[in-house]
Amino acid sequence: MTKADIVAKISEKLGMEKNEVQATIETFMDEVKNSLEGGDNVYLRGFGSFIIKTRAEKTGRNISKNTTIKIPAHNIPAFKPAKVFVEGVKTNVDVK
Repeated sequence: MTKADIVAKISEKLGMEKNEVQATIETFMDEVKNSLEGGDNVYLRGFGSFIIKTRAEKTGRNISKNTTIKIPAHNIPAFKPAKVFVEGVKTNVDVK
């Protein structure tokens, strides 16, 4: 499912114009991004949390040059689904 698919479904369900729904979704994503970039996590009860995870410093290998490189500690954005969300996927989606 793409962002365009989501916009179309929401527009159909709520009877709103697609451009209004598009603007709402874009604004939501911008706010989540801005919050994470500002160091704040975003919690959506019943859906999940957009959180900042810290990766520790580690040593990597450049196989083509046969050398080791140091990968510094850094933060990455992550999504942690709510328990209700996880259970819904477990019970409703067939294992492939």
